[in-house]
Amino acid sequence: MRVLVTGHQGYLGTVMVPMLIAAGHEVAGLDNGYFADCILGPVPDDPPLVGGDLRDVTPDHLAGFDAVIHLAALSNDPLGALEPEITHDINHHASVRLARAAKAAGVGRFLYASTCSVYGAAGDGLVGEDAPLHPLTPYAESKVRVEGDVAELADSSFVPVFLRNATAFGFSPRLRADIVLNNLVGHAVLTGHVRVLSDGTPWRPLVHAQDVAQAFIVCLTAPAEVVGARAYNIGTEANNLTVAEIAEWVAQTVPGSTLLITGESGPDPRSYRVEFSRARNELGFEAQWTIPAGAKELADAYISYGLTADAFTRRFTRLARLESLRDDGRLDPTMRRITAGA
Repeated sequence: MRVLVTGHQGYLGTVMVPMLIAAGHEVAGLDNGYFADCILGPVPDDPPLVGGDLRDVTPDHLAGFDAVIHLAALSNDPLGALEPEITHDINHHASVRLARAAKAAGVGRFLYASTCSVYGAAGDGLVGEDAPLHPLTPYAESKVRVEGDVAELADSSFVPVFLRNATAFGFSPRLRADIVLNNLVGHAVLTGHVRVLSDGTPWRPLVHAQDVAQAFIVCLTAPAEVVGARAYNIGTEANNLTVAEIAEWVAQTVPGSTLLITGESGPDPRSYRVEFSRARNELGFEAQWTIPAGAKELADAYISYGLTADAFTRRFTRLARLESLRDDGRLDPTMRRITAGA
């Protein structure tokens, strides 16, 4: 298949593109380059670029593609809370326009990167795809709205699929340090302390970036009558852990590190355990990576590639990176790139 990946120069896209190519697909990318040079380790071999800002996509950009994998977004809760209107403009409105443009261009399949955070404060019980959605942040709310609006576009020739990814972890050459396991391992390697700022009690479902990529690959060719306008939780029940449990695994994995649960940020209302049987039963998908294996992979990469504290807190943290681009005059007030260079 000929596949367009939006956000191909992001954390997940950089992992996904080579896996798509290895699976036999022809890949192109669309990305505005916010994080193109946020690299740790080997420089990625990017696919051809067909466009930049998601808000400018037209059907002409999408002509000739069999599928669109839509990853591009302002991608975490602190950033969404800082700029909620821009978050909705990019994550919601531009995403729906992209889906409409894809349908107009004759693209047959549209895979959307949603999130398990749509379940919000779901308590201790396992939540499946039919559970009530309680988004607690502009980021999660934008994902709920896109799912609803894009589902209405589905027909026999346009097949959207919504992949509700658990919280990602694992090494990517375009690293993200502001997601829980990646962050805890970074602190352990750089400082010797595994720092948890909440009380450690919230539940989090985790999934490795490679497992996310594999789920998208499966959904590219899954029968349309099965996956059309269908939502799938992507992860594994074995990786439903409290933040304190995740931190304990990190402390056990990184030699010489100690666990510190400070509670200074207070309780986190985002707490949910997720059930993943639909993807197993309907797609034959089973996530493979465990938390200990992911923690070791990250620690080894951080040490091998010489991760520094400055890069960890600035270059590889989404909010700090975008604030830096703004301060340097490379983004306008609407988050558009002013210059092509990073």
